[in-house]
Amino acid sequence: MARNKEFDENVVLHKAMEMFGQYGYEGTSLQMLLEGLGIARQSLYDTYGTKRELFIKAVKHYLNEKSSAAVSYLERTGPVKQTIMAIFHEIMAALQDADRRKECLILYSAIDQVPHDPEIASLFEQDRVRLEKAFHDALARARKQDELNDQLDLSALAKYLYHSRYALTQVAKLTDDPKVLEDITTVTLSALER
Repeated sequence: MARNKEFDENVVLHKAMEMFGQYGYEGTSLQMLLEGLGIARQSLYDTYGTKRELFIKAVKHYLNEKSSAAVSYLERTGPVKQTIMAIFHEIMAALQDADRRKECLILYSAIDQVPHDPEIASLFEQDRVRLEKAFHDALARARKQDELNDQLDLSALAKYLYHSRYALTQVAKLTDDPKVLEDITTVTLSALER
C-alpha cells in the first residue's frame, strides 16, 4: 500500500522558489534544500527528481503563476493603461515585500541559466511569446479606446513592457531601495504617454 505524502507539493515549490531566489541555483546545495523544504531526500527525489528538475519545476510554477495572473489582468475590460500600471505597481510591491521578494528572485537565478540550459531558455521563450501577445492585445484594445497615441509602435511597446517586468527583478537583486524601483517604474510607464 502506497504511503500518502506528508507535504503539500505547491508549498514545497514555493519554498524552493524562495531558496533558489535567495541563493541562486549554484549556491543552493542539496542539503540546504532538504533542510529548507523540510522533506526527506527520498521524498525530494520521488516527487521532484534531481535538484535541476526541482529548479525547473519551480521556475515553471513561478512563470505560469505570475504570467497567468498578468494575462488574466490584461484581458479584463476597462482602461488598459490603468491595468498595465497596476501590474507594474504589483511587481514593485512584491519586490519590496521581504517574503514575496525571495520568491521573485528565482527569475534572476533562472535567467542566469538561460545561455547554457536549452530547457530553461525554452521556458522563457514560451513566456515571452505569451506575455508579449497579451501586452500587444491589451495595447491594441487601448488604441481602440483612444487611450494611446496612434503613432506608437504597439509591437515594440509590448516587447518593452515584457522586458521591463524582468528588468525590475534584476534591479531588485542590486538594491533594496524602493525609490529606485519606483523611479524605473515611473519612467517605464511614461512610454504609454508618448
